[in-house]
Amino acid sequence: MPLCVFRVGGAEPRLGLIDGERVIDVAAAGGPATMTEALTSAPAELRSRLEAVARAGGAGLPLADVELLAPLDRQEVWASGVTYRRSRDARMEESTQKDVYDLVYEADRPELFMKATPNRVSGPGQPVGVRADSTWDVPEPELVLALNPRGEILGYTIGNDVSSRSIEGANPLYLPQAKIYRKCAALGPVIALAWEIADANNLPIRLTIRRNGQPHFTDETSTAQIHRKLDDLIAYLFRHNEFPQGVFLMTGTGIIPPAEFTLEGGDEVEIAIAGIGALVNPVERLAVS
Repeated sequence: MPLCVFRVGGAEPRLGLIDGERVIDVAAAGGPATMTEALTSAPAELRSRLEAVARAGGAGLPLADVELLAPLDRQEVWASGVTYRRSRDARMEESTQKDVYDLVYEADRPELFMKATPNRVSGPGQPVGVRADSTWDVPEPELVLALNPRGEILGYTIGNDVSSRSIEGANPLYLPQAKIYRKCAALGPVIALAWEIADANNLPIRLTIRRNGQPHFTDETSTAQIHRKLDDLIAYLFRHNEFPQGVFLMTGTGIIPPAEFTLEGGDEVEIAIAGIGALVNPVERLAVS
């Protein structure tokens, strides 16, 4: 049973456990009250508490009657770069300083960067944005790790690391502007719990971009293609860093649309990862500020 954050009408967000076509209110059934409480637990403790919630959950709410939100509350979202060969090749193609990406692909130290604060993250069905001052923008479909303050994996979700290739390509030092802005990321629709995913190192990932309601670009990869071990990414993230509310770590993308493609307002991005579900977001071109 995956975890989610949901609300009904204009009510405050609640932590939920999805059981088929119903959602159990976790706090009402005696479990953690918030995502922060869940993500600061030890894996065995969280599993025990959620299994108790599942047993005592009662009738629950119809899944069709609730709105699923991004499955976080106070957590930062970080990201990993150049973890797939396809990502390395694409960033070398776009950049004026190509060797930077080849070097980081082969280096012991991975590329890690802050991606978003909670207010910049969209949930299922909510728009993701492309910058008004960018001319070349892509989604980046990624497996995302939900980590507790000790760096233990509690679950997995789907992420969309929306990126400006034109800004980063002009100069690698522009990476924060290419990556961090309003509506720059999406997470969801749920957190698949770690003990319910048999092998996170071999999960199929599929990207579909629709334009005018029709498939415009599709591609697929697998987490088996990640060049780096997930444990190594976690270890570097937690070096001299603290995440007292837990943290989400995007693990990189292995799908890059061709150079002639750029996202447009009105597009729809769907990212599906086996065992987790599908994250769907419309695309909005942000207004000049």
